[in-house]
Amino acid sequence: MIETRALTEGDWKVWRELRLAALTEAPYAFGSQLADWQGDGDREERWRGRLAIPGSYNVVAMLDGQPVGMASGVPTDQDGVVELISMYVAPVGRGRGVGDHLLHAVEQWARQVGAGTVRLTVVEDNKNAWALYQRNGFQATGELGDLMPDGVRREHVMVKSLAP
Repeated sequence: MIETRALTEGDWKVWRELRLAALTEAPYAFGSQLADWQGDGDREERWRGRLAIPGSYNVVAMLDGQPVGMASGVPTDQDGVVELISMYVAPVGRGRGVGDHLLHAVEQWARQVGAGTVRLTVVEDNKNAWALYQRNGFQATGELGDLMPDGVRREHVMVKSLAP
């Protein structure tokens, strides 16, 4: 059974565990690098701060009581647009609907805060993520996002309208 749970700053250890797993297992998918969150970067106040982004919504997916996925919704400087960031599903949760649950949780939050659009970025070679996002109504805009840490690949922007 899949359940989603919103996190607070006090849940930083759960977030930390999943984020470090994400950056270890799927470094190709993120603009952040594992090394940035280890050593001096691995501090409780930093993890708490990540969960305390003003106006953000941070959620984990639990599969049979174990955290197997995470995502965040954050406000943008564009009126009515929120951004989906830090999306990750551990291998044990893939193909079981965990990603769909996380997307739906962020979309529900976005509607509650009055957003009409959810925006995200994804790297071109992350085929499973593309399939998940397209299956859930996201469309590529043709806009390029940030350069990835490898200095070669760029993120691609996708959006979904939340209009009924």
